[in-house]
Amino acid sequence: MARDTVLIVDDEEGIRESLSGILEDDGYSVLTASSGEDAISRLTEIQPDIIFLDIWLTGISGLDTLSKIKNINSDIPVIMISGHGNIEMAVNAIKMGAYDFLEKPLSLEKVLLVASRAIEKKRLKEENRNLKAFMKNQNILIGSSSVMQKLREQIELAGRSNGRVLILGESGTGKEIAARLLHEKGNRSNFPFVEVNCAAIPQELIESELFGHEKGAFTGASERKIGKFELADKGTLFLDEIGDMSLQTQAKVLRVIETQFFQRVGGSKNISVDVRIISATNKNLQEDVKNQRFREDLYFRLNVIPLQLPTLREKREDIPELIEYFVNKFSIDNGVKAKTFSKDLIKIFMEYDWPGNIRELKNTVERLLIMVPQEVITIRDAERLGVCENSVNARGNQFFNYSTLKEAKDAFEAEFIKRKLKEHNWNISRTADAIDVERSSLHKKIKSLNIVETE
Repeated sequence: MARDTVLIVDDEEGIRESLSGILEDDGYSVLTASSGEDAISRLTEIQPDIIFLDIWLTGISGLDTLSKIKNINSDIPVIMISGHGNIEMAVNAIKMGAYDFLEKPLSLEKVLLVASRAIEKKRLKEENRNLKAFMKNQNILIGSSSVMQKLREQIELAGRSNGRVLILGESGTGKEIAARLLHEKGNRSNFPFVEVNCAAIPQELIESELFGHEKGAFTGASERKIGKFELADKGTLFLDEIGDMSLQTQAKVLRVIETQFFQRVGGSKNISVDVRIISATNKNLQEDVKNQRFREDLYFRLNVIPLQLPTLREKREDIPELIEYFVNKFSIDNGVKAKTFSKDLIKIFMEYDWPGNIRELKNTVERLLIMVPQEVITIRDAERLGVCENSVNARGNQFFNYSTLKEAKDAFEAEFIKRKLKEHNWNISRTADAIDVERSSLHKKIKSLNIVETE
């Protein structure tokens, strides 16, 4: 593995030699420069991981050198060193972008600690930058399954038109994301995308929310309000949870669709709008039409292009990709190092039914990332936090599928021994000590149960 490179900039040969010795003994590759000019010149040829820079230099000063270094490459951590330092000088150096400030005589422990922390911060910054680039190139709708490919094709085609789209799907399947993609793909993408959650607004306020109201229209209407239809003019109005809209409001929405104009609550002036409507629901609107809970004429107006979003159960093969996406997004949003999920845990996630769909998976991944301190998240962590309990517990219930006690016992022993071997990196002696059996007995069990080493 390549060693981290340190550039030492100091006009005292003794300091360069002693600092080089400290860092080389700790495994760093060390380069030196005797002046600021020399250091700036060398940066055109090399890219050190960190720089130790004396603040008092012959020629251009350390602070001027720091400024030039930051102009060349602002990502290189620069640690200022001085035998005549003061608080004001240290503050100025930090303001100019220095990572830290050390006073001479230099402490071996302090030098190595600051160098290690500076390199770790630089690596984390680079990793976050790479992750941001990775996330930028990802589709918003994550997944490579055939159902997701078909969905993207449908969105691409439907997005180009002005036709009304009815998005159907269970809660958590990504209906809002699909609506936004439809807007972005169309010729209205430079105009507003306005969202209304029909289930979140009280029925007595929904008409004011959609159409606006005039001052004094009702108690509390102290000023004119512009409604969502008006705000979405020339753009897209997304009516989420349309199935929760009252029949009275449905009639008024139907009239706007048919006439392309409306009046604010308490007003008499007709307001003309040009709006594309995309609606979404997790309900069975056809059943609601039969039971007279939803207007049939409005249903047919909205359902010009139906778009059915798949549940997570219907695209289990996308789960690893979704986990990777959420892990990377979480690490970017919080500025932390990305963690990984064990293969066994991902397998359990792919067996779980996810009644809350993608939203539940996202929340679960985030919960584990926050609550598990280790870099690798395992089944044991999921068990401890009560994640996907049915699928995790099913690992124990699987033994009821065997017809004889011996079959179940052998299956349990094989699973138990394999897990313990993994915990001890497949070291048979340590595993035998951990489970309190003779090493020779464990060897026999491994052979008789056909246990094979895996990752």
